Amino acid sequence: MNARLPHPLPLEPTSLKSYVNAAWSERVVPELQRYIEVPAKSPAFDADWAVHGLLDRVLHSAADWVQFQNVPGLTLEVVRLNNAHGQPRTPVLFFEVPASAGQDGTPAPASGQTVLMYGHLDKQPEFTGWRSDLGPWTPKIVDGKLYGRGGADDGYAVYASIAAIQALKAQGVAHPRIVGLIETCEESGSGDLLPYVDALRARLGDVGLVICLDSGAGNYDQLWLTTSLRGMASGVLKVEVLTEGIHSGDASGLVPSSFRIMRQVLDRLEDSATGRLLPASFHCEVPAERLAQAQATAAILGDELFKRFPWAHHDCGGASLHTLPTTTDPVQALLNRTWRPTLSVTGADGFPELRNAGNVLRPYTAFKLSLRLPPLVDAPQAVQQLKALLEDNAPYQAKVTFEGEGAASGWNAPTTAPWFEAALQDASQAHFGAGCGTIGQGGTIPLMNMLSQGFPKAQMMVCGVLGPKSNAHGPNEFLHLDYAQRLTASVAQVMGRMP
Repeated sequence: MNARLPHPLPLEPTSLKSYVNAAWSERVVPELQRYIEVPAKSPAFDADWAVHGLLDRVLHSAADWVQFQNVPGLTLEVVRLNNAHGQPRTPVLFFEVPASAGQDGTPAPASGQTVLMYGHLDKQPEFTGWRSDLGPWTPKIVDGKLYGRGGADDGYAVYASIAAIQALKAQGVAHPRIVGLIETCEESGSGDLLPYVDALRARLGDVGLVICLDSGAGNYDQLWLTTSLRGMASGVLKVEVLTEGIHSGDASGLVPSSFRIMRQVLDRLEDSATGRLLPASFHCEVPAERLAQAQATAAILGDELFKRFPWAHHDCGGASLHTLPTTTDPVQALLNRTWRPTLSVTGADGFPELRNAGNVLRPYTAFKLSLRLPPLVDAPQAVQQLKALLEDNAPYQAKVTFEGEGAASGWNAPTTAPWFEAALQDASQAHFGAGCGTIGQGGTIPLMNMLSQGFPKAQMMVCGVLGPKSNAHGPNEFLHLDYAQRLTASVAQVMGRMP
């Protein structure tokens, strides 16, 4: 990233940083603490979300907070749509700030292009394993980290977005038109989002820059730009052999175990020795640019790529051992989590708790499968292939079914424009003292594909606060407050550089 703009930087970084830090400590952090207290779980984890009203609660709280900031020219609306069956979709928050001239007489950008800022307010469920002094719905600041579910993924986004806009206004800097779209269905695959994008398309305008604050960071020492996202295919695989459980002493040896059949069926999908997915159609070639970026990022992060995980330790013959990663090669580690497909079993049914497990041959086994797919693989097509692969020619003619629950294709960033490269590099140097890094992420943000297709010329600033050990979706999720403040200042600076 060596390109430079032909005109001087209109922002003063030190003043910008001071304003953002004060905004966070005085206004953003207290509101985030209130947000964390609300168990506003995504619809996939709360089927009665509309009755419980928790998603509405956090959305309206955010809307009230935004209104209270009195950003000049800002208008805001909570938008609601119904689906084809007349049932409510999860609501979204939409705000708009018109383009503004600078206090020094600099005119507002004449291109008419819009900055689109994105985030979400729905949360993953509690999960287990939280430290005794922490909890998912109990915000607590320890060593500069705000712990609690949803603060980092991704509740901070709407507040950081407004703080960045306020920082531009405070410095009297000319800026383009800015709109915000904050959804409440992201953790369920953003199934409700596309109808809102379609309904709001005319109001979104000519989007020239997308700022998505729902991604990760390789470390907390520099700004990180996400250059790719994996896709995802998920569903429930079920193997049924009996209509009811039978005494294992009577049936085992004659009735095939549903668990053994499950293992055989999964062997069609995955090499259990290596974790490599077997169907060639689930793989794609890694673009040369992304491979070069992975090599550069590996040189920065090294073995921190795998040391950052909470590995299980145990004693063996007096030696302290821990579980090993699939690879200790930093380049391969990056590619494994960004450009190669992987299978995770994220849930199971048909099993009693250990304390209630008698000598009974269980009638069925069901696994919830989560397949991460390379950015260039079509996820809906992968689900169809997965269903055929798992269901056909079942061992022992058992009843094997796979019911897909979601599919979202990945995303590969467009070519970076010179002004955007320069703005990212300058912002990272100004607010972190180091150059901007690039990294692919293993997670999925369905919106990015939608926006790339809808606005193919837009630059994509996909970044976030999910750095080492921040542990989104798991126990002890935290928001690194200093990093979030520096990121907010960087976002403001990039918006101020948009031509």
